[in-house]
Amino acid sequence: MTGRRPGRRQALESAVPVDQLPDEALLAGFASGDRELSLAFVRRFQSKVHGVALAVTADPAMADDIAQQGFVQAWRHGSTYDARRASVGTWLSAITRNLAIDALRVRRPQPVDTDALLARVGSTERTPEAAALAGESIEELRAALRGLPPEQARAVVLAGVVGLSASQVAAAEGIPLGTAKTRIRTAMMALRRTLLTRQ
Repeated sequence: MTGRRPGRRQALESAVPVDQLPDEALLAGFASGDRELSLAFVRRFQSKVHGVALAVTADPAMADDIAQQGFVQAWRHGSTYDARRASVGTWLSAITRNLAIDALRVRRPQPVDTDALLARVGSTERTPEAAALAGESIEELRAALRGLPPEQARAVVLAGVVGLSASQVAAAEGIPLGTAKTRIRTAMMALRRTLLTRQ
């Protein structure tokens, strides 16, 4: 009699260390309650999740709560994740953004701290705004962003680094959607001019 066929997790772990498993495999383990894979999943995404929550709320304590809620939602709904629609990181960020925006609806939004956002420049979030600036060094970007009016710097970093949509930037900043779009567009144009003159 032959032995049992190894399961998916056993087969994956025999070839790849847990911390190098694909995001999808970690999510599957997290959703099923596997302790080791759950810890690896949280370690991989905790900085991203907290960063999104903090960027939207500008409140460290609220961001902590929202990040925790985001992981709870991912655990509850992990079985419904569809890799054809979004990456795990994008899916988890969307969950967190939605939770943060919902939380903002019960309080008056406060502008996000510009310095805290500038510290996040250089993250791996891929957005159209981030892609447009991808060829620049982190130091050059931070210097150029500091030369912008604070409200424009916040808007473009929220959109380009954190990955918020214009409507989410508007919610985070407590401003009309049209104003958010204008700030993002104006900031991008100013950044391009500034960076081109430094080349």
